[in-house]
Amino acid sequence: MAPEKRRADKRDDIRGGKQRPLPPGEQFFTPGATGLRKAVEQRSAVPITYLFTQVPRWVTPAVMVMLLLAGFAVTNPLGGVAVLPVLAFIGWLAYLSWPSLGAGGKLLRVAMLTFIVLLAATRFGAI
Repeated sequence: MAPEKRRADKRDDIRGGKQRPLPPGEQFFTPGATGLRKAVEQRSAVPITYLFTQVPRWVTPAVMVMLLLAGFAVTNPLGGVAVLPVLAFIGWLAYLSWPSLGAGGKLLRVAMLTFIVLLAATRFGAI
């Protein structure tokens, strides 16, 4: 058995199963995208694929919830620092998904980002 195959089998055994395949029928890049959007989508392909195929589904939401709860619980600038990765992650996903969203989805993402920005601002003493 080839060494690469043994490593993949060991990784699957540790994770408790096979890698999740990418969803069928989805377009990974926005058709006709140019400039900044194309660059961000290309640079985001590897991290998004890694999060989808290598990281257990519960890890990313659990980490985001813990950081957000820390932001709520800690009322000094450390709480604001805890919220910044959540803001960056949600902003990144919102930017990537923006072209495929309807008006309701866009409104929800803007509201969520506004809420998190206000939370961070209160923790840093700006409001």
